[in-house]
Amino acid sequence: MTIWRPGADHAVQRQRAALLADLRNYFAQHHIMEVETPLLCRAGVSDPALENFEVPCGTETRFLQTSPEYAMKRLLAAGSGDIFQICKAFRLEEQGARHNPEYTLLEWYRLGIDHYQLAREVGELVAAVLERPGWQVWSWSALFQEVLGTGAHSAPREELEQLASRRLGEIPSQLERDDLFDLLMSHCVEPEIAGWGIVLVVDYPESQAALARQIIDVMGEPCGARFECYVDGIELANGYWECGDAADLRARFAADNSLRQTRGQRSRSPDEQLLEALSAGLPSCAGVALGVDRLLALKTGAQDLDAVLSFAWSRS
Repeated sequence: MTIWRPGADHAVQRQRAALLADLRNYFAQHHIMEVETPLLCRAGVSDPALENFEVPCGTETRFLQTSPEYAMKRLLAAGSGDIFQICKAFRLEEQGARHNPEYTLLEWYRLGIDHYQLAREVGELVAAVLERPGWQVWSWSALFQEVLGTGAHSAPREELEQLASRRLGEIPSQLERDDLFDLLMSHCVEPEIAGWGIVLVVDYPESQAALARQIIDVMGEPCGARFECYVDGIELANGYWECGDAADLRARFAADNSLRQTRGQRSRSPDEQLLEALSAGLPSCAGVALGVDRLLALKTGAQDLDAVLSFAWSRS
C-alpha cells in the first residue's frame, strides 16, 4: 500500500507557512536581500562527509546542491551585498528521524562581520523563533574540556581513541583524528548539552575549518573561524567567517579529494566558477546555513522530521 497522506498535519503546515513568513520578515527588516540560485550545478562538493545526488543532463552530469553556498558566494563577489536564501538542498544517503535527503535550508551572508558576530545574530533569531530566554556561547575547546576533560585541538589520535573507547566501548579501528572528534561530539558532547537550551560553539579545530578562515584563538591556538548552533543537543546551524583565498580553498579541495580516494569515494572536480569568483574578490563576510525543518521540529516539539514535512522520503 502506498502512503499518500502527508506526514505534517494541517496545523503544522500552517506553522511552517508562518515560520517562513516570519523568517522573510526578519531579513526584510534587516535589509538583507532574498536571492535564488540554481539547484542543479556543474560541480559537487568535495567534503568526504557529504555526497551529492548526480543527475544526467544531456551529455553532462550535474549535481543537486547540498547547499547554495558556492553560487551565493559568486553573487557576493559580484557585489550583491548582504543576501539570504530559503531553498531546497539535497544530501545523498541521509535519512532518519533528524535527516531527510531533501530538506529546506536557510542560508545567509553578512558583509563586514566575523563568525562571533554572526553567531550572536543566529542566537537572537533562534531564541526569538523558539521563544527561548537566551543562549550560551562556548569555545569548542572549553566545551570538550567541560564534558570530556580534554579540549586540546592538537590532541594526538591515540589519546582521542583511548578516550572514545573509555566512553563508548568498542569503536571502529583506525579512525582519523577528525572522525574521532566527530564521534565524541555526536555520542558524548551532544547528549550532555541536550538540557542546556541554545548553545553556540565557536572556534573549531583547524583541521575542521571546512571553508572558514584559519585564525588564532584567545589561547593562542590555531583554529577554524567556524561556529555551530545546537538546540537541546540537536545541531541546527553551521557558520563560517568565510575564507576568500582561492589558492587556499583549492588546496583544501585537493586534500578533501585525497581523503575521499583513501575511503573509496569518487573525487569531485573543484568548482572553477567559485574559485574564479574568489580570485576576483570575495568581500569580507560571514555566512551560515540553518536547517528549517529541524527548526520547525524544535518549535512544534516533533521528534521525527516526518511530522513537519508534507512528504518525507518514505512518502515522496
